[in-house]
Amino acid sequence: MHYVKAKGILSSKNGMNLYRGCSHGCIYCDSRSNCYHMEHDFEDIEVKENAIELLENTLKHKRKRCMIGTGSMTDPYIPLEIEIGNVRKALSIIEKYGFGFTVITKSNRILRDIDLLQKINEKTKCVVQMTLTTYDDGLCRKIEPNVSTTSERFEVLKKLRDVGIPTVVWLTPILPFINDTEENISGILDLCIEAEVYGVICFGMGLTLRDGNREYFYKQLDRLFPSLKERYIQNYGNQYIINSLNNNELMNLFCQKCNSNGIVHNNDQIFRYLFEFEDKAQEKQLNLWDL
Repeated sequence: MHYVKAKGILSSKNGMNLYRGCSHGCIYCDSRSNCYHMEHDFEDIEVKENAIELLENTLKHKRKRCMIGTGSMTDPYIPLEIEIGNVRKALSIIEKYGFGFTVITKSNRILRDIDLLQKINEKTKCVVQMTLTTYDDGLCRKIEPNVSTTSERFEVLKKLRDVGIPTVVWLTPILPFINDTEENISGILDLCIEAEVYGVICFGMGLTLRDGNREYFYKQLDRLFPSLKERYIQNYGNQYIINSLNNNELMNLFCQKCNSNGIVHNNDQIFRYLFEFEDKAQEKQLNLWDL
């Protein structure tokens, strides 16, 4: 862990990263790619020491309320968050100024903050996005070793459902020759159906490999799945987009199952939903005028 002083906290699309780097150890992580210019070891977490001060100052002076997002580059619920508490501090500020919130995570540590997530959702909208890649906990522990298992994440989705917080699942990445099976995709979608998720984001059955994360991924394949790297090289060479050989069949299964169970699976529609700010107090007032 090391500290830096940040110049700003929100991106042009109102996303923030309170930390840079991650200790989850997922073998496929795109954030390891060289294009992101991380100038420190990936597991050496960079902490923005002035993040909370910057966030409060920014939201205090923002003319229009909106959704604030986090988790696109670094899962904010890494173990270090329990010690530092920047996510919880940020949530308190977001709730204080009446902004919406959405987060992408793989950790059940998010349940620590369910009280603040509920308060935000009462005023506006709070959406929790949870990544699910494999139905099998044993395989999950191999490819995502230092994070909550799929069954633990499923319990989070159900608890959020029970308190009325909407959820979205990222069904990605799907690793060729590892988890690109009908059994896996169907199993994950069954969890989504039971948890009553709003939508499932899927960009196709596969993954992306760039310089930096490709080398790490292949090193982990050699360790966990001997000889599998050679199959990747033979089938895909140095391609960026790695589509499963079963992509068409699995996408048909995905679309059919989502359609049959009322799960939104149009990525554009889901992203519009995630970015759309809702003022529930104003909506209640308008409804009263309609009476």
